[in-house]
Amino acid sequence: MAKDYYGILGVDQQATDSEIKKAYRRLARKYHPDVNPSDEAAERFREISQAQEVLLDPNKRRMVDAGHDPLAEPQHGYGGGFGGGFGGGFDLGDLFGAFFEGQGETGPIPRVRRGEDSRMAFPISLAEAYTGVDKKITVDTAVICPDCDGSGSKTHQEPVTCQQCTGSGHVRATQRSFLGNMVTVAPCPACAETGQIIPDPCPTCESDGRVRSRRSMQVHIPAGVESGMRIRLQGNGEVGPGGGPAGDLYLHIQVADDPTFTRDNEHLLATVQMSIVDACLGTTVGLTLPDGSQETITVPAGTQPEDTVVVHGKGMPTMQREGERGDLIVRFVMKVPTELDSKTRKTLSQLRDRRGYEPAKVISREDSDNHLFTRIGNFFRGRNA
Repeated sequence: MAKDYYGILGVDQQATDSEIKKAYRRLARKYHPDVNPSDEAAERFREISQAQEVLLDPNKRRMVDAGHDPLAEPQHGYGGGFGGGFGGGFDLGDLFGAFFEGQGETGPIPRVRRGEDSRMAFPISLAEAYTGVDKKITVDTAVICPDCDGSGSKTHQEPVTCQQCTGSGHVRATQRSFLGNMVTVAPCPACAETGQIIPDPCPTCESDGRVRSRRSMQVHIPAGVESGMRIRLQGNGEVGPGGGPAGDLYLHIQVADDPTFTRDNEHLLATVQMSIVDACLGTTVGLTLPDGSQETITVPAGTQPEDTVVVHGKGMPTMQREGERGDLIVRFVMKVPTELDSKTRKTLSQLRDRRGYEPAKVISREDSDNHLFTRIGNFFRGRNA
């Protein structure tokens, strides 16, 4: 007569695998030899280990339900014991699970899940960052399957329980070792760990509910963005498995270098080259801003090399303070002619001979400024102090 394996674990004949494992873990915490060293506990632990092993094996469980004892047959004999001589084959994975709850098998994963976030580099010009821009982009991504509307089913049938894993999302394999039966748990290959099967899979998406495709969209890049910033487009990432909700699309902004302007946070720096005559007498210079507008730069008479002028409110927009802009900083450099005609040379010689002309001389280090951008750097440091 077969043992009452159900009674050993305290479950009924309709108990699920999950209920059997839960009963085993509850009893194992009570009778394991490391917890209860008595001979009675060792024998009881051997019984519950055997009962769990039998009831989790579909073939052996059918024998039990038919009134036979699978362990009574010679081919089901068990080798050496574990620990202090209590024998039998038992599931080491479940034994460890009894003491480390939450480890190992975690159950099926949802068939319908949120999609992955997408990321793409987004290069723009300084002019586009200056004004903001609306651009059309094309992305390669996962979209809802057009033939099954994301259901994964050719005829929109509901998914059914996977017969291979009976809905657990995992399959178990038992291997003999000198410690007893080693039970491994692996994702079910039939249902991809979801515990569900589509009865009539859509041939277009092969029951995944999504396909790869190119998708175009219009995006708005606000004025004032900088390199390294991310713009999040919610719900524009990849559609999830089973036609699940889409993730987000992140645009990583890369502002290209500009041939005229250098950016320093919300400020713009430009350089004006002029002759010594213009520096002495003063002049005006037209400067085209990134948005195409014209700004007249006044060069004061007596301007020195590396002097700067500040045009307020003509720099980059400030994203933190709507409606505000940084400044345009213009520095001046001199271009000295290398070839002079006789008339020009004579005029310059007369200028040098005039009273008040300051001849060349050596100055102290404190009065010198050998670094091209020192004055500009001091200007910015003063503004940020």
